[in-house]
Amino acid sequence: MDKIKELRKKINIRENEPMSLHTSFKTGGPARLFAEPQYRAQLAELLEAARQDKLPVLIVGGGANILAADTGISGLVIAAGGLRRCVVEGSFLRAEAGLPVSDAAGIAADSCLAGLDFIHAMPGSVGGAVWMNARCYGFSVCDVLEEVSFLAADTLREEKRGGEAFLAEFSYKKSPFQPGGPCAGGIITEAVFRLRPGDSREIRENMRRIEEDRKAKGHFLAPSAGSVFKNNRAFGKPTGQILDELGLRGLRLGGAQVSPLHGNIIINTGNASSADIRGLIELVARRAKEERGIELEPEIVFVGDW
Repeated sequence: MDKIKELRKKINIRENEPMSLHTSFKTGGPARLFAEPQYRAQLAELLEAARQDKLPVLIVGGGANILAADTGISGLVIAAGGLRRCVVEGSFLRAEAGLPVSDAAGIAADSCLAGLDFIHAMPGSVGGAVWMNARCYGFSVCDVLEEVSFLAADTLREEKRGGEAFLAEFSYKKSPFQPGGPCAGGIITEAVFRLRPGDSREIRENMRRIEEDRKAKGHFLAPSAGSVFKNNRAFGKPTGQILDELGLRGLRLGGAQVSPLHGNIIINTGNASSADIRGLIELVARRAKEERGIELEPEIVFVGDW
C-alpha cells in the first residue's frame, strides 16, 4: 500500500472505517481503507494508487442501494461525497457525482428549472442515480440526462458521453456503467441534466407532494434503502402490491423488518445487521417465488466480504 500511504499527506484516508456510518441502512462492517477526495483530480490519484498497490476499489456516494457485509470490505472504499460542485448553465444543470440528488433537485427549483423534481427526497448521490438510472413517479434519470463525464476503467482518463446512441444504452434501472455495459467500470464524475423553464413555486409544490408521498410510504420511518426489488411489468402490478397481497408487511428477521407501510421497503428497526437484512430480502424473494411463481430482482447491491 505504498502509493496509498503517499496520498495520506493530502487526502483524508482512514483505516477500519465502519460502513454503518456511510450507508442508508446504517449497517456494515469496517472498510480496510476509506478515502474522501475533495476534487476529481484526487479521485483519479486514488484510483491510480489503488491500481499500483493492487487494491480492489469500491466507490460510494450517498450509500443508498447498497448493503455492506458485516465482516467489512477489503481494499479501498472511496466516498465521493466531497465531489458536489454544481452550476446552472441556462436550462442545463451540471452536477458532480457526490452531490445528493435531492440537493440537485432543489438547486434546479431555485433556478426555475423543472425536470428533476421527481427525484426530490430520494436518498443517494448524482453518480449513484446515473449508475442505477434511478426511476420514480413515472420518470427515469435518463429522461433528463444530457451528458456524463467519467474516468474510463482502462485509462483512468476522464471521458464524456452523450447523444442518442449513448442514451439508448439506458433502460429500466439499467445504465451503460453497470456490469456488461459499454462503460462498465467507469467511475462517474459529473452529469449534465437537460431541464426546462418552470415556475419555482409550482416546482417546489410538486416536490412537497412527492416528499409527503414518500413519508406516507414509510421511506423515512427508519434506516432503509427505499425500494428493495425492481418492478417488473410482466407481473401485472407493482412489486410492493404483490408483497402486500402476500401479507408480508411487518415480517421480521432479527432487527430487519418489511416496513409496516410498504411491502417493498425493508427497514433497520435499530439493531439490524446486514445479515438480517439480506436474510429478509432472500426470505421475501423465496415467498414470492413459492406463492406466485415470480422471480424478484433486488435493486440492492451487496458489497464487501460476504
